[in-house]
Amino acid sequence: MEGSPHILVVDDDREIRDLLARFLAKHNYRVSVAADGRAMRAALADGRIDLVVLDLMLPGEDGLTLCRWLRGQSDLPVIMLTAMGEDIDRIIGLEVGADDYLAKPFNPRELLARIKAVLRRAGGASRPAADRGALRFAGWRLEPAGRRLTAPDGGLVELTAGEFELLVALAERPQRVLSREQLLDLTRGRDAAPFDRSIDVQISRLRHKIETDPARPALIKTVRGGGYVFTPDVEG
Repeated sequence: MEGSPHILVVDDDREIRDLLARFLAKHNYRVSVAADGRAMRAALADGRIDLVVLDLMLPGEDGLTLCRWLRGQSDLPVIMLTAMGEDIDRIIGLEVGADDYLAKPFNPRELLARIKAVLRRAGGASRPAADRGALRFAGWRLEPAGRRLTAPDGGLVELTAGEFELLVALAERPQRVLSREQLLDLTRGRDAAPFDRSIDVQISRLRHKIETDPARPALIKTVRGGGYVFTPDVEG
């Protein structure tokens, strides 16, 4: 299985860890497991991990704290698991940088589908790399094939996989109003739950990374009742 994606499952429930380890291994993934934040950090230090499945309710540091810590270290994809199914919990998880969210109890096949989708986004596999040339707007340079965003001052800006694909979807369709449903379809490739607010959360995070004044956005504008529009001229 060398070369297969390496998944780290972080959950304090041993039965869930064992179940997911067996299920994912059967689908040709390498799997490591951890019961808490300390074990998670040790696993991350020991080898290359491609995606973390992270439980929200953990002893000691909870999943939100660990996800926030991960985001401060890298753009490693994260799917959060939680026994809480309320929209507010999903929004909080996405706000701290999770790429997707799945409420317990869940079907392992649904988690498998989410893992595949997030890894596709993280690897830029939704379109062939040769078809995804660099996009330039307002002094910024966005490279879909290389998954790089360069600011006007030349600095690299770190984005999560979900933020990156959302920015690509917007930049490839400038001056066009895109609804939340269209953006979900372009970035996730699956139907969203009713009243899914994850796009709003990711737009807010993007604005804080690329807008001069996130409270008065000039690049990504909200269209009341319509969605969002990417306003700058894009070359590419």
